[in-house]
Formats: sequence, structure tokens, C-alpha cells
Amino acid sequence: MRIMTKKINLKITIEEAAERHPVPVLGTDYKVKIIYKNIKFAELNVEDKIIKISLPSKYKKTNNEKILDIAIDKMYEQIAKVEVERAMEKTRILMGFAPEDYEIRKMSNDFGRCENNKITINPEIVKYDRDVIDYIVLHEYCHLKYKNHCKSFINMLEKYEPNFKEYEKMLVK
Repeated sequence: MRIMTKKINLKITIEEAAERHPVPVLGTDYKVKIIYKNIKFAELNVEDKIIKISLPSKYKKTNNEKILDIAIDKMYEQIAKVEVERAMEKTRILMGFAPEDYEIRKMSNDFGRCENNKITINPEIVKYDRDVIDYIVLHEYCHLKYKNHCKSFINMLEKYEPNFKEYEKMLVK
């Protein structure tokens, strides 16, 4: 007995991969659509839960995975500028003090960091909704007073966010 087999094409294009894997922004998943246009620079627009990335036509036959990653990272940085500023101001008013400085910078293992009275926030936090962003900023504010996760740190965190353990669970990488 002969079994008929059908060839399956396992190779997919970057365009197909982008559309299949949603990109989270503020707790909502967005589809990515890549469009090729007669333009000089990449463009990114967000409409109706679709992130449209327009690339120059010359990139149509190349592997655009790196370009796609760069575009998404740039988008996260732009959103983070607005969202982190909002969360910093909200937390400053809530707690009555502020860091000497803060920055938004991609970090490999942390969502946030506090060193030398300066808070650093990873732009990838914008994958989460605003409540989680607020929690991350609050957590780093608490580190302005307490450098480690001592009992006083936990008490302060719990005072301003009683449900902090729920956020901690969401943020396990």
C-alpha cells in the first residue's frame, strides 16, 4: 500500500510571521502588518489594533526581521516617554518626593532599576497595562528610600499598592 504525502511549506515570510505574532502595547495585543512603499525611511503607524510598518521597497527581498525588531523597539521607546512621564508624575504626587533624575533605557534583565537616586525604566514595560507601569515606577520610588527589599521597603510598597504581589506575579520574566 502506498501512502500519498503532501509537501508542507514550513518556510514562512517575515510578513507572515509578523502578522501571526501579536505585539503587546499597554496590555493589548496588536497585529503587525508590513507594507512596502516607495519611501526612503521606515514609517510606523498604529490604527485599529494594527501596527502598520511601511518599509522602503528596496527591502522587499531581504530578511526584515532586524528592521521589524528595531521599529517595534523605537515604538516602545516613544510610548514609554509618555507613559513613564505620566507614571513618574503620578507617583511623585502620591509619595511627595522624586528621584534626582530618571531615564528610559533598554535593559536585558530588569523592568526598572534605582541607583544613586536615579531611576532607570526599561521601555518594554509598555507591553503591560498602565496599572503595571504605575507599579513598576512605584517600586523604583520605594528604592529611593530603601536600597533592598527589606521589611520597611515591603511595608512602604504595600502602603501605596496593597495588591503589589499580584503585579509581581505578572512581571516574572
